Amino acid sequence: MSRDLSPGTAVRRGQLRVYLGSAPGVGKTYRMLDEARRRRDRGADVVVGFIECHGRRHTENMLQGLETVPRLTRSYRDTEFPEMDVDAVLARRPAVALVDELAHTNIPGGRNAKRWQDVEDLLTAGIDVITTVNIQHLESLNDVVQKITGIPQRETVPDEVVRRADQIELVDMAPQALRRRMAHGNVYKAEKVDAALSNYFRVGNLTALRELALLWVAGRVDEGLRDYRASHNIDRVWETRERVVVALTGGPEGETLIRRAARIADRTAGGDLLAVHVTRSDGLAGASPGALAEQRQLVESLGGSYHVVVGDDIPSALLAFARAHDATQLVLGTSRRGRINRFLTGPGTGQTTVDGSEDIDVHMVTHAFTGRGRLPSLGRRHSTRRTVAGYLAGVAVPTLLTAVLAQFHSQVNLTTDALIFQLGVVGVALLGGATSALLASLVASLLLNYYFIPPVHTFTIGEPNNVIALLVFAVVALAVSTVVDRAARLTQRAARATAEAETLSTLAGSVLRGADAVPALLERTGTAFALESVALLDAVGRDTIARWGTTRPVPGDAPAPDRTVTELPVGKTTVLILTGRRLPAADQRVLIAFVAHIAAALERDRLATVAAEVEPIKAADRMRTALLAAVSHDLRTPLAVALASVGSLRSPDVEFSDEDRDELLATADESLVKLTRLVENLLDMSRLQAGALTLHLGPTNLEDVLPRALDSLLDGYAPVQPLDLDAVPPVLADPPLLERVLANVFTNALRYNAPGAPVLVAASHHLERVEIRVIDRGPGIAPEDRDRVFLPFQRLGDTDNTTGVGLGLALSRGLAEAMGGSLEVEDTPGGGTTMLLTLPAAEPPAGGPPAPDLPDDEEGGTGE
Repeated sequence: MSRDLSPGTAVRRGQLRVYLGSAPGVGKTYRMLDEARRRRDRGADVVVGFIECHGRRHTENMLQGLETVPRLTRSYRDTEFPEMDVDAVLARRPAVALVDELAHTNIPGGRNAKRWQDVEDLLTAGIDVITTVNIQHLESLNDVVQKITGIPQRETVPDEVVRRADQIELVDMAPQALRRRMAHGNVYKAEKVDAALSNYFRVGNLTALRELALLWVAGRVDEGLRDYRASHNIDRVWETRERVVVALTGGPEGETLIRRAARIADRTAGGDLLAVHVTRSDGLAGASPGALAEQRQLVESLGGSYHVVVGDDIPSALLAFARAHDATQLVLGTSRRGRINRFLTGPGTGQTTVDGSEDIDVHMVTHAFTGRGRLPSLGRRHSTRRTVAGYLAGVAVPTLLTAVLAQFHSQVNLTTDALIFQLGVVGVALLGGATSALLASLVASLLLNYYFIPPVHTFTIGEPNNVIALLVFAVVALAVSTVVDRAARLTQRAARATAEAETLSTLAGSVLRGADAVPALLERTGTAFALESVALLDAVGRDTIARWGTTRPVPGDAPAPDRTVTELPVGKTTVLILTGRRLPAADQRVLIAFVAHIAAALERDRLATVAAEVEPIKAADRMRTALLAAVSHDLRTPLAVALASVGSLRSPDVEFSDEDRDELLATADESLVKLTRLVENLLDMSRLQAGALTLHLGPTNLEDVLPRALDSLLDGYAPVQPLDLDAVPPVLADPPLLERVLANVFTNALRYNAPGAPVLVAASHHLERVEIRVIDRGPGIAPEDRDRVFLPFQRLGDTDNTTGVGLGLALSRGLAEAMGGSLEVEDTPGGGTTMLLTLPAAEPPAGGPPAPDLPDDEEGGTGE
């Protein structure tokens, strides 16, 4: 029965259930069919959209009794392939559809390119889908699986498609059990078992794939758990796995805390390390950007993640972050404040965090800087001259105001006197800070009492109201001066923070825009701090690595009186030498950030150098792996055929007729020709890569080389038709190598050409180049694949292992470039592929180059 939906009914999206296998053969399809049978027995409308049994008897038995939608048959390269009929499934509209092999690539000409897209169509139509996929087919793990198994996975499915599934069930099996299942013939046919067990299905490979599957599913389960806790407003910690959060302030104790937290996380398998720094919402945090950058680098090197959260209440922000990430442990450093400081300022961040931690374990880690903090400052830190000026103003300003106001004592009242004195206290606060304002408030209170509060010229206060007024004046003056001082301090810090942010932003921009990061960083350092020169030296040999500026710094020389030489370590092997003005302490924080950027740039350059050195080794390793994988069959097959033919001829037990003898000799000869060509291609490719190919370039006529190239082709190919090759001059080439290039290009064109259609060879001359076009009428090559066809061991989906190892075009391009030419791909008008071989002409044409053919509307045009 099918489900009928009226036109006005909103279609719900179907649910997706995925059986994720750790390896082929673990029983995904069997489990999917078992689930389908259970649903059918409960009355659900279940149909089979597509199931691939691979000849496995137990799976075929499970398929019996389930309704199956007839498959489509599509033709591709003269071969018929079965595919799922998506339109038929949609028309049938069942409640549940079974679709096997989610990562499968559909034969061209269908509704979608990939089967997972077919599944999306079914889900959109409101049909529940049960499907299967192996862990090696997930897009994010494709390269990892190739490194483990040595076999590339050409069919992949985006991770997000599987992550969106409503249910994911892991189908797993111990490696030894899977190998026993294979040995019993329950996975592959008997003739394939030995090869599979000795290659892909080795115990190490299966164990690694199993771990990948478990970790991927564990991550998916963790996401689901977080979503559930968020949707149900659960803020309690569920200790499903150890997550250790370390709080960083940017202080010197950060490295100790990070390493201790990493050791705690490593004590349990799968433990996570998260580092968090809480910054103020006003952006005026006093943490050093350079120190935080170094600590972030350390966290990431230990496998952790670094986070920044905004909050004015640090304990609350830390606990909120820990609970949001379901952390089980929180690591903090003991306070750097001394005992007097703690007594004056009350409990610190650590104690407050412990009091509110509830079910989160808090570790208070001691370090070398515990208790070495300073007493809290009552105001801004000024220069000595300004501090002295503030104290003097604290005495002089109230005194001066007293002298002025005494002259107008009869004209102003006590309230006016108090307000003017308060204004003076605020001015002192702006000049010298809160301490100077406190002194000014005390002096102003005494003078106000002595000169303006009756009875005057005595410290006695006659009326109780005046006592209250004087106390209010002192408190208000002190409070206002403190607020003013704090506002001035925050304004100063905000201006400083803005300047630092602009400097660091400019720094980052210059690094991103520059081709070489280290010189750009040195230039930005010198210009930002107005230095004469900045140099990066080797710490051991004192050799200059990079330098900016006009003055060459020489460590150890006495600097001029108006300048200084500063040496800062950058990593373990380099130092930074700054020559110029003496930098104030306020610039040190930003300077450390510059040093951290330089250290990171040096490390990045080092890694890039190492990667460049490793790349040839990796390329050689890839070449070796691909060679072994590709030629294991292609070398063995013609050799086996030739040996079988010769062995049959030498056998005394069989009498062959002349026709049979000639056929066996022809077979042996053809196989040996194939083998010879393959070996020659491999040798030439190795010579090209080693730079040991010897060239003998000279004038070469195409009409002389073409027949020899055609003679080297095997029988059975459609003819190759040359067109006007004698109209072009000789090319500068090595005749045997040019013959090899043409033979390989002809072989490739004939292999993919349309049946019965000839391969055309045309040549033309343009300036100092001769262009040779080999034109076929095959399926053509997609633009995104045109570079891949010239890679060794690439056949772009050709699964016929009897047609070569995919070296022909790669070798042809290499030989063409070695002779000073090129080999490119063009589209053939009307369909097909044109291989364009360009070579230098051996001699210029008489009378100059021919005029190019132009369309009628362009011939003779002015170009306007």
